[in-house]
Amino acid sequence: MTQPVAVLASGGIDSCALVGDLARRHTVHPLYIACGLAWEQEEQSALDRFLTVLDAPAVRPVTVLPAPVAALYGRRWSVTGLGVPAAGTSDAAVQLPGRNLLLLTVAAVWCSLNGVEDIAIGTLADNPMPDGSPAFIQEYARCLSTGLAPHRISLSAPLADMAKEEVIAQFQELPLNEALTCMAPTHNAAGMLLHCGACNKCSERRDAFQRAGIADATRYATDPEARA
Repeated sequence: MTQPVAVLASGGIDSCALVGDLARRHTVHPLYIACGLAWEQEEQSALDRFLTVLDAPAVRPVTVLPAPVAALYGRRWSVTGLGVPAAGTSDAAVQLPGRNLLLLTVAAVWCSLNGVEDIAIGTLADNPMPDGSPAFIQEYARCLSTGLAPHRISLSAPLADMAKEEVIAQFQELPLNEALTCMAPTHNAAGMLLHCGACNKCSERRDAFQRAGIADATRYATDPEARA
């Protein structure tokens, strides 16, 4: 087994695929950064379910690191869960300011204290956010290494050349149906977790499965075919 790698694991399709893929070659430390966003309880549950089904010996237990953003974000939809951007809204509407900046900083400090040098993030090719660009990732790795010297930090985005449908197709043997891609998850009467089916991220998920040509087993609250 090669050197360990920390993965920013949100419980979404991209980071779950990254964990599953890297576990074939590395000892993987999934890091969940808890920022106090409205969907995080369900997101952490989805990540736990994915890892249970994945059952990969190389994956260590999830480390949850708190980094609350309510004092910064105020009463934004991402904190309150009210007015969640619907399908068809712009990328700007769903932006979480400084998201990767914050997550990578917290992860890097943890890595410096735990003897891990490499951090992987599940950024995809169509990520329009400035803190998801290759230039940012390269420059920020240098910044973190300087700030945490003599500990070196390496940042990578192994899926950066892929679209979401390509990730779904390439890693379809992984239990990606357990991953959560929703900003307003809910539950049915039996307590089963459901994607809302109406938010921007649910729309992206549906479209990606369709473009990948793979049946979408996701349970959507507003999908007439959802097994609720």
